[in-house]
Amino acid sequence: MAALSTDVSVLVVGAGTMGSGIAQVAALAGHYVAIFDARHGAACSAIDLIRRSLDRRVKAGKLDPDFVDATCGRISAIDALGDAHEFLLIIEAIKEDLAAKQELFRHLETITGPDCILATNTSSLSVTAIGSVLTHPGRLVGMHFFNPAHMMPLVEVIAGLETSPAVVRVAADTAAAWGRQPVHVRSTPGFIVNRVARPFYAEGLRVLQEGGGNPATLDAVMRDSGGFRMGPFELMDLIGHDVNFAVTRSLHAAYFGDPRYSPSIVQQELVDGGRLGRKSGRGFYVYTSDAAMPEPETMALAPGPGRIVVQGRVDGHEPLLDALRAAGVAIVVKPCDGRWRMAIDDGPTLSMSDGRSATERAAAEGIRDLVLWDLVIDWRRATRIAIAAASQASPSALVSAAGLFQAAAKNVTSLADVPGLIVTRTVAMLANEAVEAVSHGVASAADIDAAMQLGVGYPRGPLAWADSLGPANVLEVLDQLARTYGEDRYRASALLRRCVASGSSLQGIARAPMSAARTR
Repeated sequence: MAALSTDVSVLVVGAGTMGSGIAQVAALAGHYVAIFDARHGAACSAIDLIRRSLDRRVKAGKLDPDFVDATCGRISAIDALGDAHEFLLIIEAIKEDLAAKQELFRHLETITGPDCILATNTSSLSVTAIGSVLTHPGRLVGMHFFNPAHMMPLVEVIAGLETSPAVVRVAADTAAAWGRQPVHVRSTPGFIVNRVARPFYAEGLRVLQEGGGNPATLDAVMRDSGGFRMGPFELMDLIGHDVNFAVTRSLHAAYFGDPRYSPSIVQQELVDGGRLGRKSGRGFYVYTSDAAMPEPETMALAPGPGRIVVQGRVDGHEPLLDALRAAGVAIVVKPCDGRWRMAIDDGPTLSMSDGRSATERAAAEGIRDLVLWDLVIDWRRATRIAIAAASQASPSALVSAAGLFQAAAKNVTSLADVPGLIVTRTVAMLANEAVEAVSHGVASAADIDAAMQLGVGYPRGPLAWADSLGPANVLEVLDQLARTYGEDRYRASALLRRCVASGSSLQGIARAPMSAARTR
């Protein structure tokens, strides 16, 4: 089976932001679309919202007025679900409540023909659980659009335990025909995006709780060094702490208290205090008209080094060395297979974080003046570097290290000496969660990387990023964090260990087929 033809009419149940966005996507693709909402006038209001959205694109010169008129002419409101028998695809976009969704689909099953595909836009509820009340649960599939649906390209196509493979194919092909990128997901808590993204928030909150830096500074490092569009704190403020905290708690409960998904008392305090982020006017930041966003902490300019000695493989770091040479720094390269590091003449030794604190590593390696730098996605694009000095280091060590990176035209931020700093530990945990999702048969490696880039705008898929760093380096960071904290939260995936042992690429990892438990 292929995508539904545009001759097929589509019904969207739920006229909120998501429902109206989905209806707009389907209508733009050429379908006749009806909207139903139990709230009086809500469906008509949604149609007005769609019209205004498309008119803005006409004014911007992105759409032809006649095309918009034709698109809007294909959208209508219906007053009762009794008219649903004529539709071959019904997409539900009501509130995230299991009982409400079950009741709706139970009713839809009685008034639609056997060929009608029933789709839920749930972002967190089990498709299997929703379909458990149906006589023919094979008709139900998840089609999780992302907000705003008319702009975001990703759709998670979710198969419940009983979902027909043919229905999954039609849903995925239809999403693709609508200009969206479908990714295939097995119905598990959080699907891909909400599950794999948890460490992005969790590690930021943990580093904040440990005094690693303030929100504005940590956000700036994640953006300017890690390449993320937004840092964790500004993103949580945008999402709403009540929503973000509820998703974390839901995942934590769904995975039976797995510490990987433990909620943060820092975020709980914000929720309890009504500081929900942008929508309440205050979260980690203040959003009043007279409030300015705080500036990140940036070190004062310091003298650059005259000469440095580089040891280890410099693959991927050439742009940094080129920038230093251009600034007049003499560089002596001593290739070897050991850990990559830089030593400033009469100054500190610098190395990238490996998951240990600089203090612990300085003691273990016998280097008093040790300064660690955080992970950089790309030395050409990065505008900021985060560093941390060992407690044993002299006060001048941090200043000298700052001068080196400033000579390469980077802003430098000093963080407290927390294990793994912020970007390093976050990327390692994202990669580990992605590998575990592959291991559990949630989705393919390719679909996970695509979902994290398209759904939440990550600069790279976590598996591709881990491959560029080297899976063994990612594993080392995780093992160091697990040893330091003594928490199961940082346990490395068994599949990651296997990949490292075999020398396999994480992007190419595969999982054995599901057991016969899913066969019919």
